[in-house]
Amino acid sequence: MQFSANKKRLLQILADGQFHSGTDLAAKLDLSRSAIWKQINDLQEQGIAIAALNGKGYRLPIPLELLDKSQIFGLLNAETRQSLTELVVHDQIDSTNHYLVNLRNANPDTSAVVCLAEQQTAGKGRRGRQWVSPFGSNVYASIIWRFDEGPTNLSGLSLAIGVAVINALKIHGIHDAGLKWPNDIYWQQRKLGGILVEVSGEADGPCHAVIGLGLNLFLAAQHSAKIDQDWVDINEILGESHQLSRNELLATLIEQLVAVTRQYRSEAFALYRDQWRQFDCMQGQQVSLYMGNTQIDGTVLGINDAGLLILQTESVTTQSFASGEVSFRRI
Repeated sequence: MQFSANKKRLLQILADGQFHSGTDLAAKLDLSRSAIWKQINDLQEQGIAIAALNGKGYRLPIPLELLDKSQIFGLLNAETRQSLTELVVHDQIDSTNHYLVNLRNANPDTSAVVCLAEQQTAGKGRRGRQWVSPFGSNVYASIIWRFDEGPTNLSGLSLAIGVAVINALKIHGIHDAGLKWPNDIYWQQRKLGGILVEVSGEADGPCHAVIGLGLNLFLAAQHSAKIDQDWVDINEILGESHQLSRNELLATLIEQLVAVTRQYRSEAFALYRDQWRQFDCMQGQQVSLYMGNTQIDGTVLGINDAGLLILQTESVTTQSFASGEVSFRRI
């Protein structure tokens, strides 16, 4: 969903985090004060926190850097721009992944489309968990890519995407980030982001991969209270004195993701395997692996050459797993 031109302009004015009186806002938007109040009320009903104070006006609790499609596209290198067929930016959407899945269903030839959003209302993580998605604060991005091969040839794609994300973060001075099998981004054993890859298609091809990425850039207290695990955001990692541009970060992420998807073919995980092992933040950790109602406790030994998790169980046997939900065990 796209906001109306007046709502978008109103948000752009309020994005500095300063107070703006109703009179000033009305003059800048050429609207009545009652129309401004209605626009503010509509935005609040859509989940955007706007404070109002008599005698001072309206303000956002924190300054926002709104997504700028032209700026993001302009920051991409020439190879990435030529590879993409479309860059879509939504003000509010149920899920960037869901949008691209619907696009694929409507047009089976859809490929190389990036979808970004200011806010998701129904973002999902692994096992259907809700992904907390406040407006204008974080990264909500998805890309769809069409492959001539079948789904079995995309084994390890989510792990390769994790490597791309870590490399993008390092470009912006975010070091010590790691990968938690199969597709979580961690920093010092706290969750920074997650990857969700949905693959569909014929067994022998072609197939589509919809790759979703969520990263915590800034999470306010009222939103972080909904998260049931240890988490961290980029604002905390870099410190308040180092503000990272959301548009610049997204441009780097898109470049890194396109570079992986453009060349990914059967056996391609071998190109990223050593880097993944370098970024592995689970090796040597005691964990619990959940597969449905089954829980397996053990110590992570790393991944094998195919990207499967190697776990030494408490019975001292070594097993490999292609899927499952892994949780760190607190000692």
